[in-house]
Amino acid sequence: DLLQDPTVVNAVDQMIIDAVRAGASDIHIEPFPGEVKVRYRVDGVLEEQAPPPPQLQWAITGVVKIMADLDVAERRIPQDGKIAKEILSLDNRQIDLRVSTVPTIHGESVVLRILDRQSISFGLKELGMMDDNLEQFHAMIRNPHGIILATGPTGSGKTTTLYACLREINTPEVKIITVEDPVEYELEGINQMQVNPAIDVTFASGLRHILRQDPDKVLIGEIRDYETAEMAIHTSLTGHLVFSSLHTNDAPSAVTRLIDMKVEPYLIASTLEGVVAQRLARRVCSYCNEMYHPSAETAQEMTGDPNAEISPDLMIPRAVGCKECNGRGYKGRIGLFEVFMMNEEIRDLALEHASSSQLRRAA
Repeated sequence: DLLQDPTVVNAVDQMIIDAVRAGASDIHIEPFPGEVKVRYRVDGVLEEQAPPPPQLQWAITGVVKIMADLDVAERRIPQDGKIAKEILSLDNRQIDLRVSTVPTIHGESVVLRILDRQSISFGLKELGMMDDNLEQFHAMIRNPHGIILATGPTGSGKTTTLYACLREINTPEVKIITVEDPVEYELEGINQMQVNPAIDVTFASGLRHILRQDPDKVLIGEIRDYETAEMAIHTSLTGHLVFSSLHTNDAPSAVTRLIDMKVEPYLIASTLEGVVAQRLARRVCSYCNEMYHPSAETAQEMTGDPNAEISPDLMIPRAVGCKECNGRGYKGRIGLFEVFMMNEEIRDLALEHASSSQLRRAA
């Protein structure tokens, strides 16, 4: 029995501990001819690790599947599961791991998304927004009704931002319900619902049901289609504050994305309160960085302005690498935010099917 083999189980446990210590967001276990490769995603970049001992390589995938309560014998179809761990050697940290397996031509590829409860327990102030952006965002989430969207690519921290919003407004006088796919972290005092398409529980159908639960604020994990967008708008129009996410390149594009979904512009103009677009950028290691004067070409690349002029006194940090950052030159990530608040001019432009560039100029 794989799960009873202490050597294999210990190898998996150590891999998880090492990844958490490194600050990894994901563990990749990938099959290739004659070997299994292990990589950690640290600060958004994949880094190859020492492979497990040859005699354990193929057993590790089986142990992970057993720990995630997946069907070990089924290797032909993708599977999803979850592991909850308490890591004694890291001050009893509570770690959840979302497990995904996918069949490839060389075997099953396994990815474990590390969900560290310690890293999600902060509010809006800790996200890293500039003071003016934070003030605007605070004003948005204090609205009694409307829609607030977080947008950005996968892995840009949208869920973290939305959870921070909920934590900020979560009081005994307010009932908050979420519909998520999946529920990434459990939030104290908040009712969280898991999407399950296999039994026809989608974002849209889930939202219809939770409106009968007398909520004040609602989180929809993601607006993926017209039906979900329509339900989000209906929820807002019936006096609820709705939080959700979209995949767009910038904040103004959220408006045009909703229009592309066939949402009527007048409904967007009357319900959307604002959008926060975000990215996560690697932070230069504070222990080993060196200051340098950037060239004109570097300044132009950084600003996107071919005519950018730089002060002769300007100095910026450059990555070097030391033991504190494991030679990467970077340690941790910082959020970059763009807050887009709706106003009368922007609402009028939305009614006229304005482009995202026109909306940006108005903002």
